[in-house]
Amino acid sequence: MNRAPLQSGVLAASLLFACTQAFAQAYPVKPVRLIVPFPPGGGVDVTARTFAQKYNEGWGQSVVVDNRPGAGGNIGADAVAKSAPDGYNLLVTTTGHAVAASLYKKLPFDPIKDFAPASQVISTYLVLVANPGLPGNLKDIVALAKAQPGKLNYGHTGLGVAPHLVGEMLKGAAGIDIVMVTYKGDAQTVPAMMSNEVQLGFSPPNSVVQIIKSGKLRAIAVSGAQRSSVLPDVPTVTEAGFPGATYNGWVGIFAAGGTPRDVLNRIAAETNRALKTPEVMAVLPNQGEAAGGTPEEFGKKYRDDIALYARIIKQANIPLVE
Repeated sequence: MNRAPLQSGVLAASLLFACTQAFAQAYPVKPVRLIVPFPPGGGVDVTARTFAQKYNEGWGQSVVVDNRPGAGGNIGADAVAKSAPDGYNLLVTTTGHAVAASLYKKLPFDPIKDFAPASQVISTYLVLVANPGLPGNLKDIVALAKAQPGKLNYGHTGLGVAPHLVGEMLKGAAGIDIVMVTYKGDAQTVPAMMSNEVQLGFSPPNSVVQIIKSGKLRAIAVSGAQRSSVLPDVPTVTEAGFPGATYNGWVGIFAAGGTPRDVLNRIAAETNRALKTPEVMAVLPNQGEAAGGTPEEFGKKYRDDIALYARIIKQANIPLVE
């Protein structure tokens, strides 16, 4: 029997494995690009720029932020999906990336195959706020909504975005009929709640914490599984009696599908290190809570969320985006 072809094949495989291992251990050997699929100045952009600085310090390589907004985050996501699977183009995005898998009739990428989850960065949540004229706690508000179906207005920032989806989750969990009113963003939704144009809505903490402290809006509950570090006296929706309205969002980092596992591990390790630095800890309270973890943990969270929001979109009959 001629063993030469077999031995040659084994040698080639060994060399390929060795090269892959060396590549992963050396990563990164050139500048890394963090693609943010949203405009500059927003919460994800601030988070990405903070981490870009920490990655630069840890890796000794230039790390730049590249804003590519549009199409609900899909333009920036597509750029990473079609990049080389080497970890040099990373997507920094939100739970909306999981929602897009079911919200859009057609996407230019496969949400599962074309992305490799590297690390969750932060865990995000929303605050259910209400006009001060709306009495009581969440159970009281639900009772009022049941007594007067269709009378309360709920403000949100667009079909399929987090405040809309969590509002639908609350409607389902509480069995209430409230009118969903769409605004272009928190800059319009928050004043609408303050003026009683709409009576309640879920908003990111950085949009409402100071307004809550001023007394112009009331904090009713937070959507996360745990209480907020900046609003520690506000109960979670579970504590308020409606666990079905729990929303644990995220900001996370993805590489292109097929990126070597060791590269993903290095990205996760550097993210975990950065999360413990004073600079990052100073920024986080306005964005969410520190998360971190492994690529496997974030990958499971991502897949679970794709299934969760597919179910919510179907149950709420949310129209799909062309």
